[in-house]
Parts: sequence; structure tokens; C-alpha cells
Amino acid sequence: MACDCNEHSRATLLRQAAAQAGSGLPAIDPRMPMPAGTGLDRRSFLLRSGAAMLSVYGASRLGFSQLEAGIARAQSEGPAPVLVSVFLDGGADSLSILAPTGHTRYPQLRPNLALSQAETLGFAEDPSLRWHPRAANLRTLHEEGKVTVMPAIGYTDADQSHFTSRHYWEVGALNPNGNTGWLGRFIDLIGADDNPLQGLSLDGWLSPALATSTKPVASVDGPDYDLWTPGVWEDEISSLMYTTARDVGDLHAAASDAGRKTAGRVAGQAMRVRERLDSLDIGDPPASYPDEYFGRNLAALAAMLDAGLPIRCAALSAAGGYDTHDNQKGSLGDDLGATFDSIFAFQRDLEQRGIADQVVTLVWSEFGRRPEENGTGAAAGTDHGAAGTAFLVGSQAKGQLVGEFPGLTTLDEDDNLRHTVDFRAVYCGLLEQWFDQDLNDTLIPGQASFARPTLIK
Repeated sequence: MACDCNEHSRATLLRQAAAQAGSGLPAIDPRMPMPAGTGLDRRSFLLRSGAAMLSVYGASRLGFSQLEAGIARAQSEGPAPVLVSVFLDGGADSLSILAPTGHTRYPQLRPNLALSQAETLGFAEDPSLRWHPRAANLRTLHEEGKVTVMPAIGYTDADQSHFTSRHYWEVGALNPNGNTGWLGRFIDLIGADDNPLQGLSLDGWLSPALATSTKPVASVDGPDYDLWTPGVWEDEISSLMYTTARDVGDLHAAASDAGRKTAGRVAGQAMRVRERLDSLDIGDPPASYPDEYFGRNLAALAAMLDAGLPIRCAALSAAGGYDTHDNQKGSLGDDLGATFDSIFAFQRDLEQRGIADQVVTLVWSEFGRRPEENGTGAAAGTDHGAAGTAFLVGSQAKGQLVGEFPGLTTLDEDDNLRHTVDFRAVYCGLLEQWFDQDLNDTLIPGQASFARPTLIK
């Protein structure tokens, strides 16, 4: 497994605490910026007995029936462009995903970790770079013109803190005090007051990139969206039981006793959520996904989109962890394989369902790794760096390189890779070209200063 450095652990604790909206943050490091969405009010509805929950953020004054009506109304409006954000947690090593085998300093900087020409796969747009062997499926999509590659993405004076750099990417600004996400501000602008599915986290807590100030968004705890009852195996009996539970819940929801009323409302709400999601055939997708959490989440998302649920932005974390301070060769390949194989399956799933043209997926990490390795032999790893890599995947992705690889001859003042495209320029391009949104400084601060790359066909 990737090394879980102390700073990365503190960042994770802060984010998980922030996801428990309103419960406060642990006193870990006062210099760290608060995650976007901290303190946002939250309501939770049962999706699976004792386990999976749908949490709605920012809708404390709305009843569940109002949210149901809002989802149904948004669903009736038909398909709209969807952006899926996939985060490579921990700082993925861009110099391994696209290995600069054609650069003479590469084996000098990485005598233990450098990948060879023979074990890597050709990258058509730049012969000096080659794909990691476990990125073979992403390479396949790239050769089909469905992957836009950004080999050196970042920002000036890169902060090498997991927490701070990720925060900048999430809020779309170099602002430690930002409290709304870049996608959350977009939802605030175009979203509905009663459709929490318009911004959906699939990691079990609110993704800060989706944190809004006025509109509701949601998170789902786990990829299995069905109810289960011990000892009940017949579908007909289960259906009758759930209908009865809903009716009994409605009856108690009208009671004068506060306890009975609350219990009744929870039971009735849970049954209605089940009814809404019961038609999703998540267990048998038309594409073959890796059997792990990230793959199952993407399979569930494809089923939701195919069912017409009114999702505009979705966010989730990729498989594995990428904070590879040591034992990088022992962990990175498996994590890349699980992630890119799942993304490949997701794209094929969307294509077979006939909805691929309405979805693009942005794959990103908070920074890359330092070009020079640390440690020796099998223990070798890489420390926090600056410019990393990002990918835009989808049938409507332009599929052309954005920003050239800067080379290893001239590094930045911290001996890290220099960036050739700013992540905020990519956000501007997506908002304008994918969502057809006119930009202003509220959406992306300083947006006029960023040259938009062509990202969409």
C-alpha cells in the first residue's frame, strides 16, 4: 500500500469531520484551510437497513416530499451534460503514468523507479512519453480519441501540502478561505432548490468540490442501493413487507406523539427512496468492472444516469492511494490498474447504454511527485511534487494533448516538474464548452487571465 504520511492522514481526518456537517472539526492543524462545505446542514435518509444512507446537504427547510417532487420534475426535463470528477487521492506520480523514457535525465533521477521502454506502451502524441503498463485501458480510449491528456497540470508556486493543494483544486482558486466548491458554485447558478441529485458524491460524504451555498446536493454511502431484510428471500413477500412498512410509517407520521411521528416519517421516507431507486439494475451492468468499491460505484453511477436521474455533477475517489513515499513499485501499478480499468468499463458501459455523449469524466490529483526518487531498491518512492497529470475522458472529449511536457532539464526552484497548463484554465474550458456557461469571477476567480484549452469536440 502507498505510504500514508502524517500530513495526508490529518487532511483525511479533517475532511471526514467536515463531512459530518455541523459537528465541528478536530483541533489538528489550525493552519490548514477548512474544507469547502464545512458546517453545511445535512439531512439523512435511510437507503439500506443499518448501513447505506442518502445524505442531503443544504435543504433543511424542505420536506422529503418536496425533494421527491423536485427530483421528479428535474428528471422530466430530460438529459443534460454530466461531469464526473474522479480524484486520485494522495498525489499521483505523473512521471510513472506517462513515463518520460525519451528524456535522458529520467533514469538518472530515478535509478530504481524508472520504467523502461520495453515495459511501457507508446503514447501517440509525444514519443518521448510512454504509458504505464497498467494504464493500458486508458491508452486504448486515448487511441480511440476519447481521452484528453494534460501531462503537466498545476499552478504557480505550488503548495506541496496534500490538504492545501487539494483545497485549491476543490474551490477552483488559490484561496485558503474558499468555502464553496467550483462545481458547487456552478450548481448554485443553474441548479434547482429541490433537486439534491444535481450534485452527487459517491464516497459517503460530501465532496468539497460540490459544496454549495444555496442549492441542495447529496452524498450516497456505498454503491448498493437496495434494502435487505434478514430471513426474507421471496421478492413478492419483500414487496408486500416494504409496502406495509411505508403505509404504517405514513400512519405513524400523522400521530401526535413526537417519537411515533419521527419514527413514522423515517420509515415512510426510507420506503419511498427505495421505490425511486428500485428500478436500477446495478448488479448486472453491460460492461465488466473490477470487483472493488470504485468500480461498483461507477457501475452504480452509470445505472443512475441510464435511469434518467437528474445528476449534473458527480464526484468520487479513485481506487487505491497515491501517496507513494516508499515502496512505489509495490503499490502503484495495482492502484492504477484498478482505477483505469474501472474508468474504461464505465466508458464502455455508457456507450452500450447509448448515453456516452452526455458524460465526461475528469481525472485529477492534488499534485504530482518529485522527479528525483528517494530511498533505494524496492523501498524507493517519491515525495510531494508540483505539476501532475490529468485526463478528460469521454466520447465528447477533444482527445488532443493540452499543454506540452516541459522536460526534465529545467525544473522549478524546488526541483519539481514545471506546469504547462493551469488547472483553473481547464475548469474554465469545461464550464464554457461542456456546460455552455458564461463565466464570471464568482464561478472561477480571475477567469479572464486563463487561456481556455479546447477540451470538447
